[in-house]
Amino acid sequence: MLGLLFSPFKINHINKTTERQAATSLSPNVLKGEAIKKAALSHKKYVPFFGSSEFSRFDVTHPSVLATKYDRNYQPFLMGAPGTQSLTHYFQMQSINKELTNRKAIVVISPQWFTKRGTDPKAFSFYFSTLQAANFLLTQKGTYTEQFAAKRLLSMPSGRANDQVASALQRVADGKKITKFDRFYLKNLYHMARQEDRLFSSIRLSNNDEKVKKQTKDLPAKDDPKAIEKEAVRQGKEDTTNNDFGIKNDFYKRRLSKKINKFKGFEKTYNYTESPEFADFQMVLNQFAEDHTKVIFIIPPVNEKWAKYTGLSQSMLDGFGMKIKYQLQSQGFNNIVDLSQDDAKPYFMQDTIHLGWTGWLDVDKHIQPFIKDKQPKPNYKMDNKFYSHEWQYLNPDDLSSYK
Repeated sequence: MLGLLFSPFKINHINKTTERQAATSLSPNVLKGEAIKKAALSHKKYVPFFGSSEFSRFDVTHPSVLATKYDRNYQPFLMGAPGTQSLTHYFQMQSINKELTNRKAIVVISPQWFTKRGTDPKAFSFYFSTLQAANFLLTQKGTYTEQFAAKRLLSMPSGRANDQVASALQRVADGKKITKFDRFYLKNLYHMARQEDRLFSSIRLSNNDEKVKKQTKDLPAKDDPKAIEKEAVRQGKEDTTNNDFGIKNDFYKRRLSKKINKFKGFEKTYNYTESPEFADFQMVLNQFAEDHTKVIFIIPPVNEKWAKYTGLSQSMLDGFGMKIKYQLQSQGFNNIVDLSQDDAKPYFMQDTIHLGWTGWLDVDKHIQPFIKDKQPKPNYKMDNKFYSHEWQYLNPDDLSSYK
């Protein structure tokens, strides 16, 4: 085993079957690793979709289902899972910068990421790896973003788990170069972790192919938006019969029904406008800018009926939308699909916060032409003010006076 891990040769070739399976697997080892992502994204057919738990709901209009059924010229590579947020995305992007350069990407921004606490350290650790740490440290250019990223990583238990790595991170956070010994140590650590990734990442791969194929059977033969919408509405209506919130039956029965009274007014004090997540999100934007990636951002709504029941403030959600769009548009990220006002549309949401039958279909109307058509060269103008504590906790009402 040691011989394999330290071998100078590339091992375990990633084949097309593994790439296809990985594209919908949502497996932690795919997100933590690099071999499978790099292999798949080297083909222009695979397009990275960054997001979180919404990707795990494989209904009839899920992006992967539609692309598979109609053999489109692209296939989503789902780079998100329950618990993934901007900090996870930034570090997993480091290993695929070449594959992101001058390419297209889709990002689903969940308002629920932007809590006062920000990224959950346990969730971050679940998707973080030694491979990511070593790769990040070995590719430093001395930018402010990298210094900020090193500080954020040091604030996480997983960033301090290895003393030598933590020492190197501290040097980067302080604006210094890593030492010769750091580089020697990290090169060996990276090589061993990369070989381990090549050996084992495809072995522990989750397989969602059957879920995708099962949903394709209910779709009409032709890629006809009206016919697809008809089927989406039929399924949505059929699957939301045991509650008044428009929530999928099995989710409501399993997660909500037995304690429904406890949720009344539960989210009255929730606030998504003040969060360290805004700075973590800025790291992702900076990486897209550095790689000249053309990106479309999706802002989903929250189920209107559920929001009213739990007391979630609509004015707060509107404020979040204003703030995140300001951060995007002021830096040249203008491809934004804001669905936040579609919260009352029938069958738009599958549960309390995740897009559903007609919701994904609406998203598809924007994603498909974005991927299919030639997009203009982006002109990003990045501003480090979005890393500041002031921005993270700025009230959206003060946006007009924010410089």
